[in-house]
Amino acid sequence: MTWFSPLPALCILILAAPYTSLAAESNSDRFQFNHDIRIQSGERVGDVTCIHCSIYIRGQSSGDVTTIAGNVYAESGTSIAGDVTAIGGNVRVESGAQVAGDLTAIGGSLHRDPQATVAGDVTTIGGGGAWIFLIFLLPFLFLGGIIALIIWLIQRSRHPAPVPAYTLRRN
Repeated sequence: MTWFSPLPALCILILAAPYTSLAAESNSDRFQFNHDIRIQSGERVGDVTCIHCSIYIRGQSSGDVTTIAGNVYAESGTSIAGDVTAIGGNVRVESGAQVAGDLTAIGGSLHRDPQATVAGDVTTIGGGGAWIFLIFLLPFLFLGGIIALIIWLIQRSRHPAPVPAYTLRRN
């Protein structure tokens, strides 16, 4: 029978704790739901993701900047190393901002100042809610129709339709 001592495991955890906090500081990704994200000038972050909110960035991002049902505002002096994507929202890139990746707005508008630098492709698919409906909701409606058909077929096999009764008349 082996004997387990918690002392070596505790020592390893105590020695590894400073390194995990350093790794957490270097990986400064941001994620918010229903609350705007504001990155101030001089602040450095990784990936920034926001659902149903907007991103206001003045500092630097070493990753992608993505929002769903919100807007992205890249102000003057912003440096983004990845892609900028807004689904169901607008993108505004001001003068002096730099985007190393692609710039995409789906279901919204895109405003890029002529003095802004974008190294990748710039893509806009406007049309408001119609595109969002087609891209996101239509597959769910199709799947719902298939599920409803399966339920109907199962119920039909359990409860067959009644056979009409023919009456015989005697004269």
